[in-house]
Amino acid sequence: MAIIRGGVETKLRVEDIHLSFRGLNVLNAVSLDVNEGEILAVIGPNGAGKTCLLNCISAFYRPQKGDIYFEEQRITRLSPHQIAGLGISRTFQNIELFTGLTALDNLMAARHVHMKQGAFSNSVYFGCTQNEEIRHREVVEEIIELLEIESIRKKLVGALPYGLRKRVELGRALALEPKLLLLDEPMAGMNVDEKEDMVRFIIDVFELKHVPIILIEHDMDVVMDIADRVVVLDFGIKIAEGEPDEMKANPNVIKAYLGEEE
Repeated sequence: MAIIRGGVETKLRVEDIHLSFRGLNVLNAVSLDVNEGEILAVIGPNGAGKTCLLNCISAFYRPQKGDIYFEEQRITRLSPHQIAGLGISRTFQNIELFTGLTALDNLMAARHVHMKQGAFSNSVYFGCTQNEEIRHREVVEEIIELLEIESIRKKLVGALPYGLRKRVELGRALALEPKLLLLDEPMAGMNVDEKEDMVRFIIDVFELKHVPIILIEHDMDVVMDIADRVVVLDFGIKIAEGEPDEMKANPNVIKAYLGEEE
């Protein structure tokens, strides 16, 4: 169950998060909500703490202060595996795939959190294990079709062009059947055509899977086009939050991120 606040279902709540490394404040009293049925963009200059925020949500980092709630559960002290098991999935700024495996195998590997049968059952492969394998294959095949990667399903990921690797990484995140999707600069390093494809896939995922998304992205045109709300970070502090048009006109955002007005 999601938390109901003011008539809006809140999927994720971040409360007063503080994160520092060797005395350097990376996140300072950051709070935000992610609601059902929305894409929340997190923007800010390099070093603003955007990826660190995702790392706290996905438990790669543990904040020194504050709490994070997913649905009705406090998840601040859970492990990354437990977070994934709850339905929070993510992509990474730097692609994190098994380069020696095929695209299909990478997607199947992401299904591990949903695998119920033990090692003995897997070794003999019958009954429940066979049925489970069929179920995992069906999920993966649906993702392959959605992301239009049928032609590379049997190709080693390490040999794929950068844009296709990014697409496989999105597919791996979807293979966890997420209830919340964290996308860390999914279009970084792409050319115009690749960006257009990725935007289309993100919108398709959002509309077809009905999964809320936190999107970190530097391309402001993309943010303005697809985000429902925007949170702006600067030096680890949340300086603004609101609808895209509001943020585009906000003088603090212009100064910190979009550039000084002439």
